[in-house]
Amino acid sequence: MKVSVFGLGYVGSVSAACLARDGHEVIGVDINPQKVEVVNAGRSPVLEPGLEGLIGAGVRSGVLRATREERQAVHQTDLSLICVGTPSHPNGSLDLTYVENVVRQIGEALSGRGAYHVVVVRSTVLPGTVRERLLPILEQTSGRRAGAGFGLCMNPEFLRESSAVEDYDHPSHVVIGELDPRSGRAVEQLYGAIRAPVVHTGLETAEMVKYVNNAFHALKIAFANEIGNLCKVHGIDGREVMEIFCQDRRLNISPAYLRPGFAFGGSCLPKDTRALLYRAKERDVEAPLLSAALSSNRQQIERGIEMVERTGRRRVGVLGLSFKPGTDDVRESPVVPLVEALHGRGYQVSVYDEQVDLGRIVGANRTFLEQGIPHIASLMRPSIDEVVAQSEVIVVANASPAFRRVPHLIRPDQVLIDLAGVSRENGGIRGKYDGICW
Repeated sequence: MKVSVFGLGYVGSVSAACLARDGHEVIGVDINPQKVEVVNAGRSPVLEPGLEGLIGAGVRSGVLRATREERQAVHQTDLSLICVGTPSHPNGSLDLTYVENVVRQIGEALSGRGAYHVVVVRSTVLPGTVRERLLPILEQTSGRRAGAGFGLCMNPEFLRESSAVEDYDHPSHVVIGELDPRSGRAVEQLYGAIRAPVVHTGLETAEMVKYVNNAFHALKIAFANEIGNLCKVHGIDGREVMEIFCQDRRLNISPAYLRPGFAFGGSCLPKDTRALLYRAKERDVEAPLLSAALSSNRQQIERGIEMVERTGRRRVGVLGLSFKPGTDDVRESPVVPLVEALHGRGYQVSVYDEQVDLGRIVGANRTFLEQGIPHIASLMRPSIDEVVAQSEVIVVANASPAFRRVPHLIRPDQVLIDLAGVSRENGGIRGKYDGICW
């Protein structure tokens, strides 16, 4: 393909060099004359292992060059990658000046060219930016309609400085957020030499994936440091602890627990997090991240309650009482404070859980339930159908397989609030559907 790359910093120069190596004809575009001169001399404008060799090879073979003439670059290529910076304002918001300027330049260049052109945003921007901020600029300046006169995609990069070429060549996946399939297919052609799964998704999802990656990386570093600090005051090697921790690829380093939904509960997670925080306090070690986990969990319970309150309905059926399906353990189940709060605020609440038999649960399990909801016996119902029949709002609170048929039982006048993801694909539901994180 013929590709123009706007911005010759770390992302742009690596992308341009690798694309040229893989057989594409690449024009790098930058407003900085020094960067343009350096690239055209076959050198790298940034320090990155392996990059200068790739740039030199691309320039010598004639498949890579740089220019300051953005209009010329657009007219001579089929696809433009936007790789300029999105720095922070003092208040933390993004400065989109550079991205918007480039988009404006590309749009103006397209106004004088008849061929279809694909614009690909590789810069890191928040969800909604491409569709709500950049697309209107392109349409206004080009005089064309998105999807017809030009294509538009979000193609986030996952390149680390000092290993960017290696990361480019061996990604876990290639993410293409596309305005339409035609745009996405054009971007996929860029990566024909890369052996990795290609994920086609929406613009906003692709924008968000990049932020989720970086936020999770920051979270992991902060978590490891807090654990390391706590290990240190106990005379424990924090690195050894984390090395052992990371050997568990089934739960710890895995997709386990990374599914948005309702709050966590059970006999272990809340109790052990509190205990660790108390020990940290005893040893004068600050652990704000661990503390925030409990606070965030409480807020997720409140979010579930607020979803019910926003419906304006008073009769509420709750399906699932234990903290997860397949068990009768209600200890610190987040459903218990949800039910108690709704009942205390005057809602008519009915509850069903096939696993929770009030005649069988004993010990700490029964004590927690009776303390949390003293009147639980009067709220329990014998079947899903009875709960659905007498409720205006049905809350699915855990992912029991028995609740998968609930969406098909809903009447047009009812509301289904899904806290467990049992019906993310809500086609065929006659009533209103609302998922807690989707």
